[in-house]
Amino acid sequence: MADIPVGTRAPHSATAPHSSDDADGAAAAPDGLVAARIRAVLDGRWAHVREASRSMLDDAAFLDDPSLDLDESRRVALDQMRRLARTDWPASGFGADAGGTGDPGGAVTGIEMLAYANLSLMVKAGVQWGLFGGAVENLGTERHHREYIAPLIRLDLLGCFAMTEIGHGSDVQNLETTATFDPDTDEIIVHTPTPSAVKEYIGGAALHARMAAVFAQLITHDADGAQNDHGVHCVLVPIRDDDGGPLPGVTTADDGLKGGLRGVDNGRITFDQVRVPRTNLLNRYGDIDADGRYSSPIDSRSRRFFTMLGTLIRGRVSVGGSAGSAARVALEIAVRYAEQRRQFSVPAGDSAPGTAPDGGGPRATGEVLLMDYLQHQRRLLPLLARSYALGFAQNELVSKMHDLQVAQEPDRHEQRELESRAAGLKAAQTWHATRTIQECREACGGAGYMAENHLTGLKADSDVFTTFEGDNTVLTQLVAKELLTSYADEVSEFGAVGWMRFVAETVADTVRERTAARQIIQRILDRSDESLEEGDLADRSVQLRMFEDREEHVLETAARRLRGGAPGSDDDDPLAEFEAFNSVQDHVLRAGHVHIERVVLEAFLAGIDECPEGPARDLLEDVCTLYALHSIEADKAWFMEHGRLSTERSKAVTRHVNELCTRLRPHALTLVEAFGIPRILLNSAMLDGPGTDPVRQR
Repeated sequence: MADIPVGTRAPHSATAPHSSDDADGAAAAPDGLVAARIRAVLDGRWAHVREASRSMLDDAAFLDDPSLDLDESRRVALDQMRRLARTDWPASGFGADAGGTGDPGGAVTGIEMLAYANLSLMVKAGVQWGLFGGAVENLGTERHHREYIAPLIRLDLLGCFAMTEIGHGSDVQNLETTATFDPDTDEIIVHTPTPSAVKEYIGGAALHARMAAVFAQLITHDADGAQNDHGVHCVLVPIRDDDGGPLPGVTTADDGLKGGLRGVDNGRITFDQVRVPRTNLLNRYGDIDADGRYSSPIDSRSRRFFTMLGTLIRGRVSVGGSAGSAARVALEIAVRYAEQRRQFSVPAGDSAPGTAPDGGGPRATGEVLLMDYLQHQRRLLPLLARSYALGFAQNELVSKMHDLQVAQEPDRHEQRELESRAAGLKAAQTWHATRTIQECREACGGAGYMAENHLTGLKADSDVFTTFEGDNTVLTQLVAKELLTSYADEVSEFGAVGWMRFVAETVADTVRERTAARQIIQRILDRSDESLEEGDLADRSVQLRMFEDREEHVLETAARRLRGGAPGSDDDDPLAEFEAFNSVQDHVLRAGHVHIERVVLEAFLAGIDECPEGPARDLLEDVCTLYALHSIEADKAWFMEHGRLSTERSKAVTRHVNELCTRLRPHALTLVEAFGIPRILLNSAMLDGPGTDPVRQR
């Protein structure tokens, strides 16, 4: 069935009764069997974790309450954390040698599921067990694991992750906080030298954290007093006593009300010559002996820095996945609302819109369900398709992360590719969540603006996801930079012009090398010999070639522009290198965007390949086609400017998208049901039907 062109494919056997066809006008019911089969595929490798999480989270105690004040919101979030600490889940993210159960993929999947319930709780749990705990495990050694891991898992030790500074958000390599070794006392002195070095926006710093994992420039001195700066390292610094009182030299301040995430006590920290034992240095990648001699298994300062950050990638992966969860919650609320809310009447008569026998619209006079309007389908269904695509891409990313983190000797090339993929998908998913939640809010009209209906809370709580764990624009630039250098060693030491000398003839090979599910993709491409310019846009191989061709062209032209450098400049001049890069930054960012869009399409296809033949797979094929064609439609200007789409084919893309929305409309409930979000977590009063148990419970 996958080969039948858009607009002529036979209806799926999975078709649910159309909402307006029912005699009582009730909304359509999802096809439970099809939804269950799709869910099994979408749940992926850690389906058992997802099912266990659904059972655990099917509880009103985990919900956020928008009526609570700031102090009460924080107290409730900490109580919810303690409920989690009584389960086995927090230990899953730590290796067996560190007191955990050694399942990093399961830990990230659990965080994604937690985001269905409460984003404040998700962030707070991520800070404690992912960032703070991850720093102790991944940057520390056995002495740190023995002393700290078990207490932080149990919440006997509450911590925070003090990396960001007021003056240095994305530019972590140039943090100003110092950690200076004093050989006379065998201590490290942590200090905030300037106002711009104050640690800011730190989750847990305002109230609950007792210890901070502080990122600072590590400094030692030679025997003659000369200073040696070894770059950014991490030091454990107690910031409060057991009763929550401040420790000497540590000043904390409460960031107060934010745009969202009221349950997270963000704050700032200032250090005034705070002394901690030398052993508080997390010393896996850099250590100091009692005489002040520094040693590291990695000689290059730059590579050491990026290696350390690379071990902390789990936070970035978790943020992207959690944003995807928030978008899915919003979509399910909006779709369910559109299946019950009616607006405007349809004229009577045989020529009334939507009287076709395929269930494409209303049959009788009466008010029309929102979901029966094509424009409403267009505003929700392409976003639903993209959520599916990003979900499969996230599964693939988590699986790769898990395999590398449990490997004895992870491959450096694969690690770099993982870091780039995590950066790109985090940007794609968080931007998608921001757009999707806003669209869902608008699609629910005034009801969507009511706090009791959850969408405004989702919007507020997820908004910061586009900038924490990496600003999205910076992350997209990182993706493009890695592509353009083909993962060259010591990439950070190349100037912009130097990159292009390296990459001149390798762009096309780079694109092909990064193909996810390479054999699946090649099999699809081999099934068709249609040309890119004239091929059927409903053909999967044509869609794939359009995505790949676009990426290859954008990379090649970006490389060519960068090779040219700034006009009249000297390639050895650092300023000229900056100007060369800055002058094509828009092009470089586009390279990152189109690369991730192609990767996501291929991940979707790999996910479909895991689904047995039948109605569920046929439905996924249509959803994937909607993702591909809507992506092409959104970028029609580029495809037309570069001769990949004629005017007529451009119009055909829009017709295809409309036809797909019409065909998928009867399956909208099935597709959101397949997310497997416990109904109580939708937490939306407007979905409470008369005479039914409320979705939202307190």
